[in-house]
Order: sequence, then C-alpha cells, then structure tokens
Amino acid sequence: MYQMSYAETLEDSSEDRRGQERELFSLVIAQLQAAKEAGIKSSEAAQALISVHRLWSILIDDLGSPDNALPAVLRADLISIGIWCVKQADLLRSGNSDDFESLIEINGLVRDGLA
Repeated sequence: MYQMSYAETLEDSSEDRRGQERELFSLVIAQLQAAKEAGIKSSEAAQALISVHRLWSILIDDLGSPDNALPAVLRADLISIGIWCVKQADLLRSGNSDDFESLIEINGLVRDGLA
C-alpha cells in the first residue's frame, strides 16, 4: 500500500489551495466584467465591489501573517496590489471612477500567477 509522505501531502494541499484561490479570482473577475457591462450604479457593480473587498481582505490578512510561507518580498508586493485593489473598488463605489478594466486586468494577472 502506497503512503504519501508528509511533504507530498503539504504540496498537494498548497496546490489545492492555489486552485481554490484561482477559482475565487475567476469568480471576482466574472463579477467585475458583469459590473462593467451593467454599469457603475448596478447591483452587479455593488456585488462585484463587495467581492473584491472580501477577497483582498482575506488575502491581505493571510499575507501579513508570520505563518505565511511565501517570501517576504512577494508577500509585500501582493499586499500592495491588494491595497490598490481595495482602494480602486472604493473609488468605483463612491462614483469617483468608472474604471473596472484596471481591476479586471490586475486580478487576472494575479490569478494567472497562481497557475
């Protein structure tokens, strides 16, 4: 009977987690695309912006944890990206921007980097 080593189990778990994160990013991107089409004052926009806040709040919290195994420089870069995404979502929500495309593009790049 084959037994996986602890390292293989951890590797599989991190791959599963990256897959889940990719799925979440894809969902948020789809919501942002729907919001872009429906307009800034739509319910689609409201939901997409809430999703951006939730996703990045969770990620920023995780990236700031000393238990996070990513290199410190990468974590700092991702936190900076996350803060920008949250600020951009706030600008959209307040009506001071209508630029959904930048959020779509940046979140797409992060998602694609999880591959």
